[in-house]
Amino acid sequence: MRKILFVTNNQHKLIEIKTILNGIMEVLKLSDIHFYEEIPETGQTLKENASQKSHAVFDQFQIDCFSDDTGLEIDALNGRPGVYSARYAGEGCSFHDNVVKVLKEMENETNRLARFRTVISLILNKKEYFFDGVVEGEITRFEMGNSGFGYDPIFRPLGFNKTFGEIPDDEKNAISHRGKAVQKLASFLSERI
Repeated sequence: MRKILFVTNNQHKLIEIKTILNGIMEVLKLSDIHFYEEIPETGQTLKENASQKSHAVFDQFQIDCFSDDTGLEIDALNGRPGVYSARYAGEGCSFHDNVVKVLKEMENETNRLARFRTVISLILNKKEYFFDGVVEGEITRFEMGNSGFGYDPIFRPLGFNKTFGEIPDDEKNAISHRGKAVQKLASFLSERI
C-alpha cells in the first residue's frame, strides 16, 4: 500500500484521518520520519497555514504529504476565531480554554450561526493540491457531550439535535468539515494510485 505523511501533531486529527483513509493509503505520522520540530502557523488564512505546514515537511524530506488547517467561523463574532481557532484563548491554551472563551463571548448573542471549515494541502509528486470541507451549524449555550475534541461539544451541525461532542465518531466523520475535505482527498488519491 502506498504511504503518505500527515503533517500533524494532533493525535485526534490523526485518528480521524487514518479511519477515513483506511484501505486507500497508509498514513504516516511525523514521528515516523523523526520530525519533531514545531511548525509555525503564521498564515492569514486556513489555506496559507495548511500549505505552510505541508511545505515545511516536503521541503526538508521530499516526501508526499498533506496537512490541514481548520477554523470555527462564528457569524456573531465576525468570523472569529477562524484561523486562530487552535489558540483563540492564547498561546499554550487548552481546547477547553478556547471553548470557555467562545461561550463567554457568545453569552448574550442571539445569532448563533457558525461553520467549521477545513482546508487540506496535499503535496503529491511535487505538486500542491487543495481540498476543503465546510459544515454549517450553530453554537450551543453550553457544552454537551464528551466525544471529539476542540469545539465539538459546543457545535451543533444544522439538521441535528446533537453536538459533534455527542455524535459517534463514524457519524461525525461522514458529515464533518474534516470528513468532507478528507473524502475529497481520498477520491483524488484513489484516482492516482
